[in-house]
Amino acid sequence: MNTAQRLGYGKYEKLLIVNADDFGLCRSVNETVTELLAEGAIGSATVMMVCPWSSGAAAMLRDVCPDADVGVHWTLTSEWKGYKWGPLCRTRSVASLAGPDGWFPETSGEAERKADPDEVRQELIAQTEAALKAGIRLTHADSHMGSLYGFHTGNDLLQVAFDVCAVFGLPFRLPRMLMAVGGRRIPSEIMERAKVRVRQAEDRGIILPDYVIGPNYDLSEGDTYETAKTEGLSLLRGLLPGVTEWIAHPSRATEELRAFHGQPAKRAMEADFWRDENVRNVLADEGIRMIGWKDLQRLQASLA
Repeated sequence: MNTAQRLGYGKYEKLLIVNADDFGLCRSVNETVTELLAEGAIGSATVMMVCPWSSGAAAMLRDVCPDADVGVHWTLTSEWKGYKWGPLCRTRSVASLAGPDGWFPETSGEAERKADPDEVRQELIAQTEAALKAGIRLTHADSHMGSLYGFHTGNDLLQVAFDVCAVFGLPFRLPRMLMAVGGRRIPSEIMERAKVRVRQAEDRGIILPDYVIGPNYDLSEGDTYETAKTEGLSLLRGLLPGVTEWIAHPSRATEELRAFHGQPAKRAMEADFWRDENVRNVLADEGIRMIGWKDLQRLQASLA
């Protein structure tokens, strides 16, 4: 039984959650994500509570769309050289999560190699509680840069994430079925480990989407909005029955974003994509129903 069926939909129905990652990153992202949520162009977002603009994100939610579907974007990395952040936990040492400068490491691989699981647990709790104290009614959780998944070293921290999800009643971004896109190949060891982790999450009563997809994060040479749109429409037409989460990174390409971000134009294209009439037409033609993480959270609560 797929997650769509567990939500009460038919076996062959296609449900899509479009989630805007990195809410709270900066003002440009906050404004764009809030607008898209208010317009109903996307279904949800996840907020980076470690970033200075997270309080601005919470304020915009209160003012513009207080009922928006927003989760916590658990963060253990700080990837840009000109803009840094570090752990929120103040109740105990989290020295394994930060370098001598106090910032998170730049890469997920470094985070995987150094992170102490107990310190990760305390940091995930601190980020979750910070969102709740800011007045955000959390609906789900996910992982910034995939640093909890063990992609680089095999040292995943998913069981820690499951523990925190269970405490706070949060569904989690872990696909029940891995799906290779864009010609990528998924190594067999990752496939097998993922199956085990899915069983462990579901044994804890944590609701997961069936699939997780998204467009390429970076632009290649010669890419334009039209090539990015073609990629996105192809992904939409290829959706499988069940619940799919689409990872989006929308923002206006402002001077603020350009000051630290390596791909501001791609973020602007993603914002334009979800407002594009052709996208709405394909959603209708393919019979794709837009939902939010709230639907999965209600299901999780009903089974608790």
